[in-house]
Amino acid sequence: MKKVNPKKHLGQHFLTDETIAARIVDQLQLPRGVHQVLEIGPGMGVLTNYLVQRTAFTTTLIDIDRESIAYLKQHYSELTVRIIEADFLKINLENLFTGVFSIIGNFPYNISSQIFFKVLENRQRVVEVVCMLQKEVAERIAAGPGSKVYGILSVLLQAFYTIKYQFTVGREVFDPPPQVLSGVITLVRNEVVHLPCNEKKFFEVVKLSFGTRRKTLRNCLRPYNLPEVITGQPIFNKRAEQLAVADFVYLTQLVEANAS
Repeated sequence: MKKVNPKKHLGQHFLTDETIAARIVDQLQLPRGVHQVLEIGPGMGVLTNYLVQRTAFTTTLIDIDRESIAYLKQHYSELTVRIIEADFLKINLENLFTGVFSIIGNFPYNISSQIFFKVLENRQRVVEVVCMLQKEVAERIAAGPGSKVYGILSVLLQAFYTIKYQFTVGREVFDPPPQVLSGVITLVRNEVVHLPCNEKKFFEVVKLSFGTRRKTLRNCLRPYNLPEVITGQPIFNKRAEQLAVADFVYLTQLVEANAS
C-alpha cells in the first residue's frame, strides 16, 4: 500500500526521522506497573515501529483517519485487534482498557489542548503521557509560576502530573513540514489522588482566574462575591500567573467557604 496522504483538516504532520521517533519512545517510563500503551494518531506508524519492539507492554493504536487505519492494519498485522478507527476525544476509555495505561503520540496541533482535557478527565487511569506537539503549547504546559506562558493547562495538569520538557524538534523532519517548531514533553502522574478541595470548583477557579490575565485575582474572582475580609488578603493582589497549584487550592477553599 502506498504511503498515507497527510490531511490538513486532521492536522497531520507525519514524523519522518527514525532517530527522533526512537528517542520519543525511549521517554516512556511505564510507571506503576503499566503494561498497556495507547498511541494516538499513529499515521504511518513511525512511533509504532519502535513500540512493537518492546515486550514490557502491549500497544494499542487509535486513529480517526481511515486511510491510516488501512495502512497500519497492512503493516502491523499482529496488532489488528488493537488498531482502532475512532476519535480519541469521543471514545470511552473505560471500555478500551482495564487498569492504568500510558499514552504516547505525535499529537495533531489543532486538538492537543482537547486531548489534555480528556487526559485530565481520566487522570486516575492515565498515569503517563509522552507526546510531541507545537513547541509553544509544550512550553506552556511545562511552564512554572511567573512565566508569561504559564496558564490554565499548566496549572490543571501540574496539579496531577510531574511535567518535563524534553527536547525540541525542527520543522524539516515532518511531512509536510509545519510552520512551527515542535516540542516533546512527558507527564507522569504524581501521588495526588484528590486535591484538598472541590476539584470541579478548582477547575472553575483556575479558568476564571486566567480569564483576564492582567487583572488581579480580586477582579477576576469578583463573580463569587467574596466578602471584603477575604478579598483583603494579599493573595488577591496577585495575578493568576504568579500562583502555584497550592495557591489555587487555597483560593478554591476560600471560594467554597465564602462565596455567596
